[in-house]
Amino acid sequence: MIRTLWFYLVGLAATFFNAGNVVLRTYFWRRNIHWACDNSARRWGKALLWAAGVRVKLEGVENLLTDRPQIVVSNHQSWFDVFVLAAHLPVRYRFVAKQELEKIPIFGPAWKSCGHVSVDRGNKEAAVEALDQAWREVREDKLTMIVFPEGTRSHDGRLQPFKKGAFVLAVQGQVPIVPVAVMGTWEIMPKGAARVRSGVVTMRIGTPIPTEGSTIRDRNRILQAAWDALFALKGEGPQAGGASPEVQEKAQDL
Repeated sequence: MIRTLWFYLVGLAATFFNAGNVVLRTYFWRRNIHWACDNSARRWGKALLWAAGVRVKLEGVENLLTDRPQIVVSNHQSWFDVFVLAAHLPVRYRFVAKQELEKIPIFGPAWKSCGHVSVDRGNKEAAVEALDQAWREVREDKLTMIVFPEGTRSHDGRLQPFKKGAFVLAVQGQVPIVPVAVMGTWEIMPKGAARVRSGVVTMRIGTPIPTEGSTIRDRNRILQAAWDALFALKGEGPQAGGASPEVQEKAQDL
C-alpha cells in the first residue's frame, strides 16, 4: 500500500512538472520544443518506474532503425507498457492512443503540443484524418510511431487480435513494422487494478518486418506476421486460433 501511494504521489508530481514544462514552452518559448518533449517524456516515464520499484531489461536494441521512419507495434497489458516505452525506447517517437488522454489536465495539452496522436475510435473519418496528418509529420522528421494494435489493454496479459490501422499506414508509407514485446507489466499493474507492485520488466525488440513493394492487399499478411513475431518474442509458444486470418478479418480498421 505504501508503494502504491508513493507511486501515485510521484506520478502526480512528475506529470505536473514535465507536462507543465512542455505547456509553458508551447506558449512562451517554442524554441527546441521537440527536444523538450522528448526529454520530458523520458523523465516522466523513468520517474514513474522508479517510484514503482520497476527495473527494465532491454533486448534487441540493435533491431531499431535510427535513420528512417518506422512503426513500432507493441503488446498492451498494463499502463506500465507506456511508461517503459516512453522511458527506454532509444529513438525519437510519437505515441498513438485514445482521444480521452487529451482531456487530462496539463497532460492533455502537453500531449497535443508534442505531436502525439489522439484517435477517436467512435469517428472513423476523424481518426483516419488524425493518423494521416500525424504520419506525414513522422515521415518528414524520420520519427518512430508507437502503436498498440490490440486497441486496449489485455485483461489477462495474453496477446489479443490486432486492429488494422498501423498496418495500413505501414503499407501506405512503405516503412517497416518493428515488433516490441513488453513482458512483466501485467504482474505489476493489470488492467482494472489500482495497486502497484515492484518487479522486473523485459522489453524485447524484434526484427523489422519489411513492407517495401507491398500493397493494401498485403495488410493482413503483414498484420499476421507482426502478431506471430510478438507472440514469439513473448515466448509463450503457439496459441490456437489467436492469430487466425478469420479472427483478424473481423478486427476493426482502427
